Amino acid sequence: MVTKNQIKLVVGLKQKKSRIEHGLFVAEGEKMVGELLDAGLRPHLVFVDGGPRSRDLGEVEVVGEDIFGQISSLKRPNGVLGVFHMPVAKMVGGADWILALDAVRDPGNLGTIIRLCDWFGIQQLLCSKDTVDCYNPKVLQATMGSIARVDIAYVDLEEQLRDSPRPVFGAFMEGDAVYGTKLPGKGVLVMGNEAHGISVPLQALIGQRISIPQYGEATAESLNVATATAILLSEIRR
Repeated sequence: MVTKNQIKLVVGLKQKKSRIEHGLFVAEGEKMVGELLDAGLRPHLVFVDGGPRSRDLGEVEVVGEDIFGQISSLKRPNGVLGVFHMPVAKMVGGADWILALDAVRDPGNLGTIIRLCDWFGIQQLLCSKDTVDCYNPKVLQATMGSIARVDIAYVDLEEQLRDSPRPVFGAFMEGDAVYGTKLPGKGVLVMGNEAHGISVPLQALIGQRISIPQYGEATAESLNVATATAILLSEIRR
């Protein structure tokens, strides 16, 4: 039977401070919880309602709608909620391309970018320490389970880029059009903040500035960072 302390723990994990303190995060949905289990992440608790399941989720705690209403971050809880131990961040030295995010703040953008890394086979995602927490519930929902297959590390980006053995490319409004740029087999792609782009200290470490050109009578100020990331990763793989 679920305890008050368990409920308090899960509710507290909605806050970054609590997630860091306990080294735990919450994932919701049978698909996401199942993929995290398949990826080898260690569960702390898994809660389910009494409905049918399409797969085995291991040892679970069956709870009612009233409990799910308390612990879920969703307006309409979907019947499966897992509490997982945070994996140890890994640096994938053999990765061909690495994606680096400089102060990306929107949870939906980060979640979508994690999905893009999964789609385009980008194993390593480096985030500046002021990028939104990848275990934020809104980020996790947007990843659709892809967070289980991408290695994410929060690092000092200046230090990482300064010591990078790979060429460093940065996305800018003004730069060489990506469609005419010869991209190498290995590299680092840096994407900047939604409002301000790549920060000034990092700009000095960018080896080549690339851009996505506008066509026709386009008047939009810029592309959404997740949309721009999709276009650039597609060009890298092409």
